This record gives sequence, structure tokens and C-alpha cells, in this order.
Amino acid sequence: MSEAGGAGRARAAVERLSEAVGERRRRLGTAMGEARRQRRLLLMVVCVALLLDNMLYMVIVPIIPDYIAAMRGGGGTAGPSAPAGGNGSGGGNRSLLPARYPPASGSNEDVQIGVLFASKAMLQLLVNPLSGTLIDRVGYEAPLLAGLAVLFLSTATFAFAENYATLFAARSLQGLGSAFADTAGIALIADRYAEEPARSRALGTALACISFGSLAAPPFGGVLYEFAGKRVPFLVLACVCLLDGLLLLVLAPPGGTGARANMPVGTPIHRLMIDPYIAVVAGALATCNIPLAFLEPTIANWMKDSMGASEWEVGLTWLPAFFPHVLGVYVTVQLAAAYPHLQWFYGALGMAIIGASSCLVPACRNFGQVIIPLCGICFGIALVDTALLPTLAFLVDVRHVSVYGSVYAIADISYCVAYALGPIVAGQIVHTMGFAQLNLGMGLANVLYAPVLLVLKNVCQMKPSHSERNILLEEGPKGLYDTIKMEERKGMGKSLQPAGEMDENGMGSYHRDLKGVSEEDSSDYEYS
Repeated sequence: MSEAGGAGRARAAVERLSEAVGERRRRLGTAMGEARRQRRLLLMVVCVALLLDNMLYMVIVPIIPDYIAAMRGGGGTAGPSAPAGGNGSGGGNRSLLPARYPPASGSNEDVQIGVLFASKAMLQLLVNPLSGTLIDRVGYEAPLLAGLAVLFLSTATFAFAENYATLFAARSLQGLGSAFADTAGIALIADRYAEEPARSRALGTALACISFGSLAAPPFGGVLYEFAGKRVPFLVLACVCLLDGLLLLVLAPPGGTGARANMPVGTPIHRLMIDPYIAVVAGALATCNIPLAFLEPTIANWMKDSMGASEWEVGLTWLPAFFPHVLGVYVTVQLAAAYPHLQWFYGALGMAIIGASSCLVPACRNFGQVIIPLCGICFGIALVDTALLPTLAFLVDVRHVSVYGSVYAIADISYCVAYALGPIVAGQIVHTMGFAQLNLGMGLANVLYAPVLLVLKNVCQMKPSHSERNILLEEGPKGLYDTIKMEERKGMGKSLQPAGEMDENGMGSYHRDLKGVSEEDSSDYEYS
């Protein structure tokens, strides 16, 4: 009887242990499902933030000439009746799809406009090294929220600005907010979407929002400015920014979950900058965006001088380019999923397309012709960005520590170099050398840089270094965050074992699951 009783108690203990492990597995599965839903919502928050930043960057285009006209007339308040096209004679002739930059004539006012447009990128360029380091230390959510708060303040300042000094302060403030919101947002996507091809799809979605924001902002600002006044576009953007920040607070309150407690310390940004592979990618991102950044402030005047383009033609110049940009993002994501080892080739192909398209721009003689190379430039930029932004995250995964703030700060610096120089330098180059020479130089730079991406050819064969993250996971997960990340790295298609499939002691299977991640890391860092 005593032996039978002991066996019964043992079976009861095993059953209780089995139920406990099963409950833990169910809780883990539920938490993983919630984490996936949360990351989709966070992706939406980041995309809205990027959309707002780029809309704010371009929405002031139809309003700037009125400020300049008001200052020239003695500091009066600009209103919707003033011309927005630079050469228009009244509100009725103003295009609702204005040129991306007001026309330049070489006067002091044009210098002010160029400095105003460049001030955002300049301050963003200076702040990015600091923001990347801070993001690596405190996590992604708090800097993203801070960036949204600064963007809200910048947008509100734009709405009530009445002079050039206030506009300049608001524009610079936007650069400060962008340095945190853009970098933290892209890094957050890379962190939450750790596996390919999900990471490329998520980053591609963010890039599409950036493109849409840049191209939709001028008509958005023109229409609202025409019918509702200059403050309404900014107030609408400010409200959306506020709602986006509140949603982020609900989804991921900064410091509320302690998710960063077990995360390793990221690689310092100066060490990432001297990594040859990251340097090659950063150079490609800067080079491929130079044609867009330099054409935006110069193509309007060239079209009017060389082909007699009307205001509506100048305003519509960049709008069709949105569609090939989105197409380029989609094509690159699909190709990366099917042939992940050719990411370098997609980037090189994009740079070749950008180079050829840039060289074709001066040969165009009418509005229909100029649309084609501009679409080619935007299509090529989509190929480069969509292929190389995930590559930056992969390089950090295999060569450094999987913390992404600093590496995407480097990417943002690359963009800012082009857009800080464009509004100031492009006009001087056209004045001294000519529009054709500017385009030929930009095209040649892209074509010559494309072979440099061969350096990345064997990147997908790299194996991860023994980082601090691996050491943490070898010790076993210390919290729900580590457990979820560990389970996700074991494969997107693998399901958890049923609770009943256990060893004799009921716990062996569960412990093996927890320990397996360090053994499988070398295969988990594949592109797909």
C-alpha cells in the first residue's frame, strides 16, 4: 500500500508540474501573440511619425513666398490672397501643386529661403551622433516620444509664425525632433522585426510613408492654404502628431515595461562609423540622395527657362515620381525575400538607374519627357534604400551588438549631408557651371559608386560574433522580453510544443527550449 501510495503521489506531482508548465507555455504563447500585435501598432506609429516629419518638411513650400512678400512689403501678415508661385500675380493664379522650392533669382530673399530649407537638415546632422548614442542607452520608445513632442512644438510654432526668425526657429526645431523621432523609429522597427523578410517589409512600409509625405505635402498645404488660411495645414499636422504621441504612450510607455533592463550596451557610434561595411552603405545612401536633394531647388527654374513650363507643370513635376518609388520598394522587398543574398546587387542596380536618369534630365525638352528620368531617380532611390537599410541592421547583428540606434543615426546623417547641401550648394553650382554639368556630375558619381557595393557581396555569409546579447541568452531568459525574443529567433514558422510532450521529470523539454537559442544563433542571422 505504501508503494502504491508513493507512486500515486509521484504521479500527482508530475501532473501538477505538467499543468504548471502547460500554463506557462500558454501564457508565453499569449504574450508572443500580443507582442506581434503590439509591434504592428508600433510600426503604424513610426510610419505616421515619418509621414508627419516629411509632410512638415515640404508643406511650407506654398507659404514661404507670402512670408517673403510680406517682409518685403514692410512686415505685413501674409494671407491666402498673396501669390504662392513666386511669379504669380494673385491668389487666383497660384497653383495648388506648387514647385517643391520657390524659384530662385539670386537675391538675398532666395538666400534666406535656401538657408531656411537647409537649417532642418543642418541641425539634424549635428544632433544625430548624440541622439543615436542616447537611443542605444535608454531604448527606442522614450526618444521617439520626445521627438514627436518636439515635432508637435515645431508644427505649432510654424502655425503662428509671423516673421522669418520664427520660421527659422521652427524649422531648426523640426531638425531636432527629427533627429530623435526618425532615428528611434527606424531603429524600433529593426528591433521589433528581427527576422527577414519581415524586417525588409516593415522598413519598406516606412520608406513608402516617407515618400508619400514628401510628395503629398505641397498639394496638401496648397489646398488648405488656398481655402482655409496658412495656419490650418500646420494645425492639422499638429493634431495628428499629438494623437500619434498619445498612441505611443498607450502602446509602450517609456520605462513602463523595463524592456531595456536586460538589453546589452550598443556599440559606440564612432566604432560603427569606421566599420568598412557600414561606411560603404552610408556612402551609398548619401550618394543616391544627392540627385534628389540637388534637383529639388534647381529644376523649377531650369524648366521655366529651357522649356517655358507653366506653374501647374512645375508643381506636378515630382508628383508622378511617388508611384515608381512605391513600386521600387515593393519590387525590392519581393526580390529580397526570394534572393536575400543579392541585396548588394539591388542597391548597385538602383545607383546605376539613378546615374543614368540624372544624365538624361538636361536632354529633356518638354514636361512629359522630364517626368521619365525623375521617375527613374525615385525608383532607383527606392531600390537603394529598401535594400541597404535592412543590411545596416544585419551588419550590426553579425559584427557588433544588436542595438540599432547608432547605426540608423549614421544612416540619417547620410541623408542629412545631401539635404543640407542641396538648397545652398546646388544653386551656386548651376550658376557657375550650368544645370547640365550638375546633372552629369551627380549621375557619374552614382555610376562610379555602384561597383563599390561589391564589398557587400559576401555579407550574407557572415556569422555573428559572440556578443553580449548571446551571453545574456546563454544564461537563460531573465524576463518576458528575453523569452519572447528568444522564441521568435527560433523560427517564424515553429510552434510551441504541446504541454504533454515532456521528459520523465516533466521539465526537460521546457529547459531545452530555453537553452536552445545560443546554439541556434549562428543560423538565425540569415537574411531569410
